[in-house]
Amino acid sequence: MYYDMLIRIKNAQAAKKGSLKLPYSTMDMAVAEILVAKNYLKSAVRKGRGAKRVIELVLTDAPAIHGVHLVSTPSRAIYAGYRDIRLVKSGHGIAVLSTPRGVMAGDQARREKVGGKMLFELW
Repeated sequence: MYYDMLIRIKNAQAAKKGSLKLPYSTMDMAVAEILVAKNYLKSAVRKGRGAKRVIELVLTDAPAIHGVHLVSTPSRAIYAGYRDIRLVKSGHGIAVLSTPRGVMAGDQARREKVGGKMLFELW
């Protein structure tokens, strides 16, 4: 799941690793694409076939992820309308939501006026 991926990325950046391989899932790939778009990662590529699919992440040179707050957990889902999506760390972080239009960052969800399940906040 995406929460395991986030912690793995944070730990790999702290250990100054250059890249990271994770088991593939559609949700993880969608979250990784958002992190690439927001410059938290250099690239995210799907590799392999069938059950051996993996996501290969290339990390940035300097640690970009300093903290993660998992808003929704497997036992508790938190939903927010587009008006309720707030800035993270005064605009220095991002919120990620699962919306009817797919997984998207908080600023994009506010622009498109769509709410959804708050997944996590990252700074």
